Amino acid sequence: MGGLLAILAELVRAGALLLAAACALLALAAQGGRFSDRLDAITHVTPILLTGAVLAVAAWLVAGRRGAATPVMAAVAAVASLALMAPELLTRQQRTLAPAVEGSIKVVQFNVWGRNRDAEATARWLSAQKADVIVLEEAFARSGGVVRAIRADYPYASTCDDPYPCSTVILSRRRPIAEGGLEGPHRARLKGAWATYRTADGPFTVVGVHYTWPWPAGPQQQQTLRLAKAIEPFPKDRLIVAGDFNSTPWSFSLKRQDALFGLERRTRALFSWPAGVFSRLGLALPFPVLPIDHIYAGRGWATAAVSRGPKLGSDHYPVVVELTPRR
Repeated sequence: MGGLLAILAELVRAGALLLAAACALLALAAQGGRFSDRLDAITHVTPILLTGAVLAVAAWLVAGRRGAATPVMAAVAAVASLALMAPELLTRQQRTLAPAVEGSIKVVQFNVWGRNRDAEATARWLSAQKADVIVLEEAFARSGGVVRAIRADYPYASTCDDPYPCSTVILSRRRPIAEGGLEGPHRARLKGAWATYRTADGPFTVVGVHYTWPWPAGPQQQQTLRLAKAIEPFPKDRLIVAGDFNSTPWSFSLKRQDALFGLERRTRALFSWPAGVFSRLGLALPFPVLPIDHIYAGRGWATAAVSRGPKLGSDHYPVVVELTPRR
């Protein structure tokens, strides 16, 4: 029996060493995202690498603490991972919220998922928000009923122009004074739309968009460039951009996007994916690990509140931001 336990301990130690080494190698390689989009694709899984480093040390402790290679490599992985994540986490802690004043607006960003498992609950929650603007992605197929179900509460819908239908929809309780899509060869070729609304403080524009995945590297970065160009005509002070960007804030791609847009990202380290089951294989996690849904706003808006909504029928959590006008 003792021999069997010794063999098991050796296997655990070997597994811990391999896990720590893999996490360290990937976390160090992710630093190359500063100059390589391919290496930057690794940055999105930084929280997983950090978790792997912690698990490796835990396994090493359980298996008898032999050798220093495992904790050293785990420490390298942890330091490299935290170097990427810390700026975002610190910014969230240092954020100050402004009191809501008359003219404040509530914006909901939500990828409702084409395979939404509970469209009725999703619709009830969205109706109860009494939001001024809702930006939805993947509002088709099974989830398309959500838009129909809440039409009485949000009668105005802006989406891609014909003949380029897409699943990104901007819903509102007020009629837009102008609207359009981002699809088509003469536009940004994005799954997105925009709408401009009139208020007592002046008009404001909302842009909603859905990016592709960060793998393979390249297409997502091109989408950023096209969207940055598409929003140039809109007055920046009152502009709001929301969407499922499929990009984490510790990636160098999103940092470059933040600078390129010239807007302030109001969602800071707000983990939004996954919400329960996230694949056809039934894979699930008990909590979200990636912040990939974001809301930007211009200097004319102060942030009054930022929150994550409940787990609904989607693989994403909704994101809610209340913005108040700066006067």
